[in-house]
Amino acid sequence: MKIVLPSFAERLKPLRKAKKVTQKQMAGLMDCTEQHYQKIEYGQINVPATTVIFLADYFGVTADYLLGRE
Repeated sequence: MKIVLPSFAERLKPLRKAKKVTQKQMAGLMDCTEQHYQKIEYGQINVPATTVIFLADYFGVTADYLLGRE
């Protein structure tokens, strides 16, 4: 089952840019490759709940906001 979360991808990039952090820096923070992070940001892959929580905490938003539920 593949569920794509377009609002997640749409909200992630502006949050990253507002913090003036590159995709490479985000990949380093998340301990993944830059290509993997790009796939997250472009909405090409789904992420585990722990990643959503990490990103929400890092950007100071709720997980519901990232997931497009508010």
